[in-house]
Amino acid sequence: MQKQIEGSRAVAESVALCRPEVICAYPISPQTHIVEGLGELVKSGELKPCEFINVESEFAAMSVAIGASAAGARSYTATASQGLLFMAEAIYNASGLGLPIVMTVANRAIGAPINIWNDHSDSMSQRDCGWIQLFAESNQEALDLHIQAFKLGEELSMPVMVCMDGFILTHAYERVDMPAQAEVDAFLPTYEPRQVLDPADPVSIGAMVGPEAFMEVRYLAHAKQTMALERIPQIAAEFAQRFGRNSGGLVRDYRCEDAETIVIALGSVIGTLKDTVDELRNDGVKIGVLGIHSFRPFPLAAVRAVLQGAKRVVVLEKSFSVGLGGVVSTDVRLALSGLQLNGYTVIAGLGGRAITKASLARTLRDAIADKLQPLAFMDLDWGIVNRQLAREAATRRSGPIAENLLRDIGTVASKVH
Repeated sequence: MQKQIEGSRAVAESVALCRPEVICAYPISPQTHIVEGLGELVKSGELKPCEFINVESEFAAMSVAIGASAAGARSYTATASQGLLFMAEAIYNASGLGLPIVMTVANRAIGAPINIWNDHSDSMSQRDCGWIQLFAESNQEALDLHIQAFKLGEELSMPVMVCMDGFILTHAYERVDMPAQAEVDAFLPTYEPRQVLDPADPVSIGAMVGPEAFMEVRYLAHAKQTMALERIPQIAAEFAQRFGRNSGGLVRDYRCEDAETIVIALGSVIGTLKDTVDELRNDGVKIGVLGIHSFRPFPLAAVRAVLQGAKRVVVLEKSFSVGLGGVVSTDVRLALSGLQLNGYTVIAGLGGRAITKASLARTLRDAIADKLQPLAFMDLDWGIVNRQLAREAATRRSGPIAENLLRDIGTVASKVH
């Protein structure tokens, strides 16, 4: 059924169609509307049987999800930014125990300074925690990926993050095609846990493991991620056959067949890149876009297959590994091993800074001319950066960086003398 609906509400209704039995809720922008929507559905009786549990923190949310999943319940929660970091210990526990929890991450910057707008710093910080990470390009894809995530996680007994750009997608109203309950029921089987706490058949889950077996436990988590590389595209194909649209998968390329330059990105910026590429194509530029939809496991072979005919690759990143550079770029370089391409990393959109077609076109033209620095920062204000560096060189007591920058650009009042 076609609906004009907010992205958060679309995800809430999609999750409800998957019949979760326990939902753990703690509010943090920009994911709050998702759990609020699910709370309304539980309270109205539209989603039942389901226990909606208000908890006191994000750490508690993941802890409750772990307990519920271990007891055999289909479990769901959502978070963002500092909330994801607060539950980090429990996130590792969930994957280490092999519990198929599904969690939405409404991607948001990590402070300090405090920033509630979108980038990918939060989920990227947890890239090695053992969870599958799927990234949505649009609200339709976010809706669809949650249905696929429950199926994938429960088949492999692994937790899954569905990452969608905070505010850009969560608070945007778009037309989506919402499946019927019968369609989702036919696609997503009843949850049959591989392990369950049952008083009639008592077992220990999460026992102490010493050096004699810990490496093997971690390897098996890696082995499941490798299995996911096969199942993710298979489940996406099954979804497309049943629901009539392509969503998810490992990667999707756009106008890459004869492209000399290929831009790699994750999330909603892929749509803006497609529009920019169309305009550059109209000017005769051979350029394409490769959207990565599965960041963990990372699809090395699929990325390599698309890039092997290109001359250069530009990785557009909405996260940043301080002291090194790009996060996604590091993985892309592994896929490029042995290929002779010019590679560029472009950091953009941090803390919600707008990524415009004009800035993208300018940056990509510099890359095409091989005039771009290997590590570039799109639309960075070098003026205020250099003023702050000069300030720190001139005096030891130079003051707080963020407040200095805001005064430099006139966002806050200058210090009164």
